Amino acid sequence: MTAVETQITYSNSYTIHHEEAYMTQEEDWDRDLLLDPAWEKQQRKTFTAWCNSHLRKAGTQIENIEEDFRNGLKLMLLLEVISGERLPKPDKGKMRFHKIANVNKALDFICSKGVKLVSIGAEEIVDGNVKMTLGMIWTIILRFAIQDISVEETSAKEGLLLWCQRKTAPYRNVNVQNFHISWKDGLALCALIHRHRPDLIDYSKLRKDDPIGNLNTAFEVAEKFLDIPKMLDAEDIVNTPKPDEKAIMTYVSCFYHAFAGAEQAETAANRICKVLAVNQENEKLMEEYEKLASELLEWIRRTIPWLENRVAEQTMRAMQQKLEDFRDYRRIHKPPRVQEKCQLEINFNTLQTKLRLSNRPAFMPSEGKMVSDIANAWKGLEQVEKGYEEWLLTEIRRLERLDHLAEKFKQKCGMHEAWTGGKEDLLSQKDYESASLMEIRALMRKHEAFESDLAAHQDRVEQIAAIAQELNELDYHDAASVNARCQGICDQWDNLGTLTQKRRDALERVEKLWETIDQLYLEFAKRAAPFNNWMDGAMEDLQDMFIVHSIEEIQSLITAHDQFKATLPEADKERMATMGIHNEILKIAQTYGIKLSGINPYTNLSPQDISTKWDTVKHFVPLRDQMLQEEVARQQANERLRRQFAAQANIIGPWIQTKMEEISHVSVDIAGSLEEQMNSLKQYEQNIINYKSNIDKLEGDHQLSQESLIFDNKHTNYTMEHIRVGWEQLLTTIARTINEVENQILTRDAKGISQEQLNEFRASFNHFDRVRNFLLLCLEIILMLHILRNGMMDPDDFRACLISMGYDLGEVEFARIMTLVDPNNTGVVTFQAFIDFMTRETAETDTAEQVMASFKILASDKMYITVDELRRELPPEQAEYCISRMTRYVGPESPPGALDYISFSSALYGESDL
Repeated sequence: MTAVETQITYSNSYTIHHEEAYMTQEEDWDRDLLLDPAWEKQQRKTFTAWCNSHLRKAGTQIENIEEDFRNGLKLMLLLEVISGERLPKPDKGKMRFHKIANVNKALDFICSKGVKLVSIGAEEIVDGNVKMTLGMIWTIILRFAIQDISVEETSAKEGLLLWCQRKTAPYRNVNVQNFHISWKDGLALCALIHRHRPDLIDYSKLRKDDPIGNLNTAFEVAEKFLDIPKMLDAEDIVNTPKPDEKAIMTYVSCFYHAFAGAEQAETAANRICKVLAVNQENEKLMEEYEKLASELLEWIRRTIPWLENRVAEQTMRAMQQKLEDFRDYRRIHKPPRVQEKCQLEINFNTLQTKLRLSNRPAFMPSEGKMVSDIANAWKGLEQVEKGYEEWLLTEIRRLERLDHLAEKFKQKCGMHEAWTGGKEDLLSQKDYESASLMEIRALMRKHEAFESDLAAHQDRVEQIAAIAQELNELDYHDAASVNARCQGICDQWDNLGTLTQKRRDALERVEKLWETIDQLYLEFAKRAAPFNNWMDGAMEDLQDMFIVHSIEEIQSLITAHDQFKATLPEADKERMATMGIHNEILKIAQTYGIKLSGINPYTNLSPQDISTKWDTVKHFVPLRDQMLQEEVARQQANERLRRQFAAQANIIGPWIQTKMEEISHVSVDIAGSLEEQMNSLKQYEQNIINYKSNIDKLEGDHQLSQESLIFDNKHTNYTMEHIRVGWEQLLTTIARTINEVENQILTRDAKGISQEQLNEFRASFNHFDRVRNFLLLCLEIILMLHILRNGMMDPDDFRACLISMGYDLGEVEFARIMTLVDPNNTGVVTFQAFIDFMTRETAETDTAEQVMASFKILASDKMYITVDELRRELPPEQAEYCISRMTRYVGPESPPGALDYISFSSALYGESDL
C-alpha cells in the first residue's frame, strides 16, 4: 500500500496537509475554529464516540478524550484494534516518563503507517492538550477510516463524497456537495440508510422542514440496526451555521464501512449472473449447432445412396424421368441445404468467438459433427452427385443408341427374312430331273443368278450380325430375342449356302446334256438381278434411319444423298437397257412365233418388278429430301440454343470470377466503421442476390438444351456445372466475409474496443499487408516465385507491425505471441487473429478465480454454499441453474445440501479444480 504522507501542525489551532489534497480550504476554517467553540464540541463528541466504537471490541471505553489518552495505554489499545496489529509492550509505570514513552510508541506506530506528524509531541498529549489530542485522533481517523475509501478512480475524502453523491442521487431534496451544510437537514443521512435498507426508514414521510426529526431518526436507526453509535447531536448540527466537516466525515465514513459488505455481495452476485448468462447462451448455441449438424449429416446420409444407385432403366422414358428427378433435386432440394451448411459454419464461428471472448474453452462438437466432418461429407455428396449426372447422360445416350440400333436391326432382319422366304424350299426342289434341255439350262442360269443374289446379300447378313453384337455390348435389355433372331438368320444363311452348293452340283452333272439356252433370258436375268439389288439397296438407304448431333453431320448426309441423286440418270439408262433386253425377247418371240410361258426361266424378276421398284425409288427420293431438311432445321435450332447458352455463360462466368476476386480484397479495401463496412457488404450481397435472375435464365436455357439432347457446346468453355459451383462459392464467400465483420463487431463490443482503436489495428495490419503485397508483386515480376495472399501477414511483417505500435520485442516474447496468433504454425497471421491478440492485450475478462472469489463472498467465506444462499443472492433462473449443476460438497462439518462452488467455477472455464 502506498503511504500517504500527512503533515499536522498545531499552534493555537491545528492544520492537516495530506498529499491527496483532502481539503483545499482547511487552513481557513481551522483558524475559524478558535472563534467557534461549537466545532470543538462536535469534534470532541464525535471522536469520542468513534474511538469507543472500536475500544468496545476490547471491552473498554473512554469518557474524556483529552484525559483518558494521557497515559498512552488506551491510545495503544485503540491502534491495535483498528489496525489488527500488535504494538510494542507498554510501560506499566505511572510516572510522567512512562506515559510519554507509551504515547511515543503510539505516535511511532502512526508514523510507520505513512503519516508524518509535525508539531505533535507526546508531552502535549500527556499534558491533556485538547487541540493536539483532537488533531491526533483526526489523523488516526483519516489514516484508518477514510484513506482507503476508493470509488471510481477517486479516493479518501473525494471518494467518500462521490460515494455519497451516487447513493443519494435519486432522492428528492438531497444534494450532497460537501461535508458540512449538505447534511444539516438530515435527509442525506436518511437517504443513505434507505438506499441500502429501505425497510428501516419510510423516506416518503420525511419532511425537509424537520431537520432535527430527520437527524434523530437517522441517529436512532443507525445505532439500533446498523451498529453505528450516535456521534453527533441533532441540535448542534442544526444550530451551527456550518457544522464541523471532520465530525460529519467521521460519522458518514461509518455508513460507508457498514454498507461496503452489502455492496460487495451485490457486485459478486452480478458477476455470477453475468457469467451464468453467458454460459447458458453458449450452451444453447451448442445445442442448436448439434441439432443442425445432425439434420444436415442425416440428409447427406440419405441422399448419397440415392445418387450412388447406378441401376439403369430399360426405357428412354424411365431414364428421362430419372434425369427430371435429379433436376428437381438440384433446383428444389439442394439449395436449402447449401444455405443450412453455410449458416452452420457461420454459427460455429460465432460460437467460437463468443467462447473466446468470455474466456471459455473452445467448443468441440460431438464425434463426426465437426465442421471439417460436414465439409468432407458435403464434398463426398458433390462427388457422387457429379458422377450421377454424368452417368445419367451417358445412359440416355446409350439408350438412344440402343433404340436406333434395335430399330435398324428389325428393319434389316425383316428385309432379309423377306428375301430368304421360300429359298430353302426352292433350293431343295428336284425339278431338273424331268425338265427339258431348255429348262435344265434355264434352271442352271437361274441358279447362277441366285448365287449372285446370295453373294449380294452376304453384306446384309454381316451387318445384322454386327448390329446384334453392338446391342449385346451396349447391354440391350431385350438382347436375348435379338440373339435368337440373329442366330436363326445365321443358321438359315449357312443352310442356304449348303443347299446352293448341292443344287449347283446337281445342275452341273446334267449341264452336259443340255446345250441350248436362251441367251436373252440369261442376259436379262444377269442385268436385272444386280439392278434389282441396287434398287433394293437404294430403297434401304433411302429408308435408313439416321441420328446426328451437328449441322456438319447432317450436311455430310445431304452431300451423300445429292451424290446418290446424281447417279439416278445412269441408273435410268441401266433400267432402259434391261427393259430393252426384255423388249428384244418379246420382239424375237413375236417375230419367230415363239410361245412364251410368260416367265423368265432364269429369274423371278419381271419387267413389271423392275418398273415398280424404280417408281418406288423415285418416290422415296423426295421423302428423303424432306427428312434431311427437317433434320437441318432441328440442328439449326440446336445451334441457336448453343449460341444462346454460350452468350450468357460467357458473361456470367467472368462476372462470377470478377466478384470472387473483388470479395477477396473487400475486407482490406472498405474504409469506415465496422457498421459502415457491414452495410457495404450487405449491399454487395444484395447486388449478388439480385443477379440470381441471370443464373435462373441460364438454367432455363440449359434445360432446353438437355431436353433437345444437346450435350456439347463449342462456343463456350463454361458448363452449367461450372456456373452452379461458382455461384455457390460466391454466395458462401460473401456470407463468410460478412460473418467476419460481424465477429469483429462482436469482439469490439464485448471487449470495449473503440472504433478508433479498431481502425488503428486495421490500419497497422493493412499497412504491412499492403507493403508485403507490393514487395511480393515485385518479386513475382522479377523471380516468378511468390504468390500474393491477400489479408495475411508473414511473421516478419507482423513483428514490424508490433514494433511500430510500441512493443519492445525479444525473441522469447515474439515466439510467445506467435503461439497465440498462429497456434497451428501455418507461417501467416490473419486479420482476425491480429484483432483477437490486440483485444486480449487491451481488455480483461472474467477468470475462474474471480468467479470463485465472488461465490466465496456470497458464501460468507465458507468453502461451500447452500441452496438458500444461492436463491437469496441470485435471480431465480441463475440460482436454479447453479443448483442443478453444482455437485455436493464433501468436507468436515458441512451441512446437508452444501454445494461445491469451487469445482463448478473451474468447470465453467474448462479448468481442473484449483
